[in-house]
Amino acid sequence: MITKNDIDRGKAFDWGRTSEDYAKFRDIYPREFYDKIMVLGLCVKGQKVLDLGTGTGVLPRNMYKYGAEFTGADISENQIEQARRLSAESDMNIDYIAASAETVDFPDNSFDTVTACQCYVYFDKDIVFNKIHKILKDSGNFCILFMSWLIEESEIARRSEELVLKYNPHWSAHSMKRFTYDFPEQAQGLFEVADSFCYDLSVAFTRESWHGRMKACRGIGASSLSKEEIAAWEKEHIEYVNSLPEMFDILHFASILNLRKI
Repeated sequence: MITKNDIDRGKAFDWGRTSEDYAKFRDIYPREFYDKIMVLGLCVKGQKVLDLGTGTGVLPRNMYKYGAEFTGADISENQIEQARRLSAESDMNIDYIAASAETVDFPDNSFDTVTACQCYVYFDKDIVFNKIHKILKDSGNFCILFMSWLIEESEIARRSEELVLKYNPHWSAHSMKRFTYDFPEQAQGLFEVADSFCYDLSVAFTRESWHGRMKACRGIGASSLSKEEIAAWEKEHIEYVNSLPEMFDILHFASILNLRKI
């Protein structure tokens, strides 16, 4: 279990608890999301890429077609197990290691690009920026990515968030609004901003996939809620989801900060 005072008011969470649901329902980024990364010249053929907080290998598996050589690292053994399974099923040659961003151990100048998708908030920045600077090649890139739904533009997302907060009022990943990343003070003297922007994108769901996406969030599946509490949330959320159309889109935003080693 992980605890951070600035996340969920210090309530413990563990992504390994929801790895099976994560593998099934969190592979939701549309093609546009990956194309944006490729257009920046990242994760393409000829590059060696380290994906931190890789989870079930969502980013390496979806960008595999662009030709980069990927290594994925995640703190959760369960997540890595799912990543290896999904990659093997698709005949993808991706290396995975169970290690946190703070403890990955590679020689200096090992990678052209390091990515961190949906996980930057968990990093100890005082450790991670120095480590990434060392393992990146000269002028290498550290790309930080985030995507979230917008409750102000989606009644479905708003209602689902309310149900998560009903059972887990300490969950802090709610009510997200569009943002661009500030330049991290820990990156001073190590990196410069190459790209920083935010854009909207629509994500398609079925009733089942939206319920699964919500269950696999930190507020429910990865939380320290009891099995009985999760089951009660699930019953109520399924009742709500069954009132929706079979298919629907939910507006999200994505934010990208691409830092270049100096």
